[in-house]
Formats: sequence, C-alpha cells, structure tokens
Amino acid sequence: MTRLKERYDKEISPSLLKQFGYSNIMQIPKLEKIVVNMGVGRAGQTGASSSGDAAKELDGAVKDMGAITGQKPVITKARKSIAAFKIRAGARIGCKVTLRGPQMYEFLDRLVNATLPRIRDFQGISPNSFDGRGNFALGMKEQIVFPEIEYDKIDRVRGMDIIIVTTARTDEEARALLKALGMPFRQK
Repeated sequence: MTRLKERYDKEISPSLLKQFGYSNIMQIPKLEKIVVNMGVGRAGQTGASSSGDAAKELDGAVKDMGAITGQKPVITKARKSIAAFKIRAGARIGCKVTLRGPQMYEFLDRLVNATLPRIRDFQGISPNSFDGRGNFALGMKEQIVFPEIEYDKIDRVRGMDIIIVTTARTDEEARALLKALGMPFRQK
C-alpha cells in the first residue's frame, strides 16, 4: 500500500468524517481516478508539416507521458474535422492516461511532494479550479518540471492537463480532501 493511501485510511478519512458529520463511512469523499491528458495539436494538422514530423511529435509526447505516469498512454483522435485548426476527423492529436488504485496515489504523492515545488516562482495552486461536482483540474505548462523527465532528452516542451476526479458531492468537500492529501492551495 502506498504511503498516501495509508495516510488517507488512518488520518484523513476519520477527520473528514468528523468535519462534515457524515452518518455513514461510505459518504466520505475519496479519490476515484486521475486523468493526465497531453494535446499535441501539430501532430494532427494537415499540410504544414510532413507526416513523419507529426508522428515524431506524438511519439515524443507518448514517451514523456509514459515516463511521468508509469503507464502506457492511449492515443487520442479527433472526433470531428475542424478546418480552422487544419484537423481532420480521426487524426491523432494527443495522448492520455487514466490512473486508478495504487498508481493514482503514487502519482499524486509525487505531484504534490516532488513536482509542484520544482515550478519556478510557485505560489500555490488556484483553489478555484473545481467544476462544481467535486472534481479538480490542473494545467501544467511544461513537462520538464517532473523529475522523471531528463531535460537533455526532450525534443519539445509540452503542457498537460491533470484532472483529479473525486467522489465528493460539493467543491467544499473535495477541497478539504485534496488539502488533507497535501495539495498546496493558494490562500485567498
């Protein structure tokens, strides 16, 4: 069992039960999954770049995401053609990974304790990125802040989205859960 999961079971879960006054332990919010998404827009464009460059671009993103998450990414494809972005339906435009169970807790632990403190001029995460249903979205501007990425071996700096899905019913419950798990929210 991971260190963060043990802490959730022994400390966080009982404190949330007391804080929100739940009548049943099944009402206590917990992490459901973490989705990491990396869009590589130029990979799906037609015309401007050759198909070899686009394939290299996507392969680099897949390699980086595999190193960051420890799981093989799934290639995402465009559902519709969008002429303004020069994207055709079915074009490969990015990759994503869905983490659950021990891998999810391990990734969150590394994100909070190793990655976020490495961001230059880090002031904390905005506490306003909740969706109203207890899910939290976080955008990273570059993948090089992750310790798993070797700076000299990257071909291009790419951003990514990290979505943390919880079973919380309100943003207040989800914020309390993530704060207890160590998420460094900025003070309002």
